[in-house]
Amino acid sequence: MYIYQHADWPGFVWDEAKLTGLLAEVSHKQGRLIGRMERLGFSLQSEASLLNMTSEILKSHEIEGEILDSDQVRSSIARRFGMNIAGLVPSDRSIDGVVEAMIDATQDFESPLTESRLFGWHAALFPTGHSGMHRIVVGAWRDNHPDDPMQVVSGAMGKEKVHFQAPPANQLSREMAKFFKWFNTTTMMQPIIKAGVAHLWFITIHPFDDGNGRLARTITDMQLTRADKIKQRFYSMSTQIRQERKAYYQILEKTQKGSLDITAWLEWFLACLGRALDTAEDTLSGVIYKARYWDLLVSKSLNDRQRLMLNRLLDGFYGKLTTSKWAKITKCSQDTALRDIQNLIDQDVLEKENAGGRSTNYRLIALNSENN
Repeated sequence: MYIYQHADWPGFVWDEAKLTGLLAEVSHKQGRLIGRMERLGFSLQSEASLLNMTSEILKSHEIEGEILDSDQVRSSIARRFGMNIAGLVPSDRSIDGVVEAMIDATQDFESPLTESRLFGWHAALFPTGHSGMHRIVVGAWRDNHPDDPMQVVSGAMGKEKVHFQAPPANQLSREMAKFFKWFNTTTMMQPIIKAGVAHLWFITIHPFDDGNGRLARTITDMQLTRADKIKQRFYSMSTQIRQERKAYYQILEKTQKGSLDITAWLEWFLACLGRALDTAEDTLSGVIYKARYWDLLVSKSLNDRQRLMLNRLLDGFYGKLTTSKWAKITKCSQDTALRDIQNLIDQDVLEKENAGGRSTNYRLIALNSENN
């Protein structure tokens, strides 16, 4: 028996006593992080929000096995917020659609969640009407036949394991009407708890042919934004879920096959959110460090290529920096790349790595008490 087959569905219950400590801890972390961000200037707030929204979108898709272009996502978000930052690149239609859905959910979080609004988000996720090679119903509830139920499966063909079977398609309009009414009604329920309930409820209904997990996390972000009461996103729930993807799927499957007592799910959700807030503190420290570094660089003579690459390095450059990578990213010759790098070495911005090998590697000179 699946959870939605119980007679009292969707009458979720939970043990508040078991959640009290976790909820207090998460609320404290949430308040501390928001308070810390509000003490910073607008530019740093915008930088932190851009970083977290980019990560939220990228990781939410990675959970489903889809890899998006991080530069396109970042650029699409920055353009929509009117941010003039280095390294912006063109973004394609599918990326812009994903970004538009997330921005609508978090920037207009006070407006009701409606059928037409959700259909718009779904259509933005699948602008071609296809999921991979398969054509799907887009911007409407799934309409699968009872003989071909919506199932979450894994494993090779012929050895599939069914993890979950969603409610029949003919029940979706009624199920989603209940969900919308509850989600849009102000109650005494703690807003963070409501985010956890909304996530589970929506993903259990599984109303679309594809994209249910991503939209469940978008709805969760919308509710968490309501809980924060600010539009800037200073932490990313999906980034933490991506790190704990196996546990995420396990607790979902266990809960969806259990009773209407969802205490265990909410315990996991709150603990995961707490870890996301811990990670956000590290992210914020990185944003502050980056701002301090650019303050130091004001006195340096830099060209556009150097600004682009320094920004990449401060954002956490993947792998070792070499002249060939510099040339490829900035679209210049190897000789020009070497001159750019040597100029930064002369200005005490870059230094050679000690490690040997076929290629010479370079790294940023870290801030210390002398150039703090």
